[in-house]
Amino acid sequence: MKKRYILPASILILLVAVLYFSQSKGSEENDIIVNVSKGKFVVDVTTTGELSALRSVRILGPTRAQNYRIYNLKIESLVDEGTVVKKGDFVASIDKSELHTRLSDAANNLEKAQSQYEQTRLDTAINLRAEREKIINLRYALQEKQLVLDQSQFEPPATVKQNQIAMEKAQRELDQTVENYQLKIQQSVAKMQEVGATLRKEQSDYNSMKSLLEDFNILAPQDGMVIYTKNWDGNKIAAGSQIGAWNPVVATLPDLTQMMSVTYVNEVDIRRVAPGQKVKIGLDAYPDKELSGEVMKVANIGQQNPNSDAKVFEVTINVNERDPSLRPSMTTSNNIVVSELDSVVFVPLEAIHSRNDSIQYVILSDGTKQEVEMGLSNANEAIIKQGLSGTEKVYLSLPANMDEGEIKLLESLNGKRNQGEKNEVAEVTGSSATQPGSGKPLANNPNQ
Repeated sequence: MKKRYILPASILILLVAVLYFSQSKGSEENDIIVNVSKGKFVVDVTTTGELSALRSVRILGPTRAQNYRIYNLKIESLVDEGTVVKKGDFVASIDKSELHTRLSDAANNLEKAQSQYEQTRLDTAINLRAEREKIINLRYALQEKQLVLDQSQFEPPATVKQNQIAMEKAQRELDQTVENYQLKIQQSVAKMQEVGATLRKEQSDYNSMKSLLEDFNILAPQDGMVIYTKNWDGNKIAAGSQIGAWNPVVATLPDLTQMMSVTYVNEVDIRRVAPGQKVKIGLDAYPDKELSGEVMKVANIGQQNPNSDAKVFEVTINVNERDPSLRPSMTTSNNIVVSELDSVVFVPLEAIHSRNDSIQYVILSDGTKQEVEMGLSNANEAIIKQGLSGTEKVYLSLPANMDEGEIKLLESLNGKRNQGEKNEVAEVTGSSATQPGSGKPLANNPNQ
């Protein structure tokens, strides 16, 4: 009866043992051990940017539209963004409906001005002709009075005097009419000048407005690739978009021979970025291509990051290479080299652990927890100023069941830790700490 249960029990024990050892082995295999590095260390700031042309020519819509009270400039049609155009090629057109209305009004005003000018000219001609006829008739009348006076020389003195007065009155009337005629000529000239000026203005407005029709068909001012600008709402200009009459920028023609990358650095790292620093530039579109650059400009004033509460600062990076494959709006990865240090010890950031958020340590390949003093860091690694020599191996991640236990503290850091760390150090070491590499306990330090 006992033999009957021995075999199943043995099999069960064997399965449990296999399962236990396989889990232990799998756990060990998941723990990665890496070498501590020693050599050149690059401190950089990594950001994502966007390519843009260093110089560009603006393509403008009708700049004279506001002179004719046309403020609603609506894009009717346009070529695709990225189209390569030659000088004089079609780029976009503006809706002309409002302009046609203004042009029709201008044509009516011009017609009225022409009619007014012609009517004034005819009235002036008729009035002046009548005045000239009147002067002629008065001259005849004066001659008749003169004849009567001449023939009355032998008449009584009263008759002679009467005829003489009549002739003088005729002379005075002629002189006044001639003087009035000169004034009416001046008056007619002034009136003709007035209606003539009105006619010229209406004619000029009509001609200018008619020529403005050509400006509503936007042509490329030079060769280049069409890149549309962003409108007031942050969206790129497209068919149906409105552009401002005072600054009617439709698109730009970038100079693709000189590019720059515009990126944004958070407020924590901006103090480390300065003009003149070298930059390694990568392209998402061409992962195998690496470019070089230099920081040209760092903004003095930050702005709100739309995706978070953090503040960011705009940084402009000049691209050194000239590459025909570069295009505006391509995404770039920018490694801004802050400094380069030689012969320093460094480890991956994942290998550095923290006890109570105050003591940094690494786990050596033999399981020893060693306190370290960190120096500068980049996106992947950190310099170890004290605690490692560069020949060790460390765990990349925290092994299972090793988050507790004694940490070998650095004697050189005694008295330099924060006052609030005293209790934490006591928790780590118990009543004493061991000297790194010696296994000897460190004497309690009242300043620790």
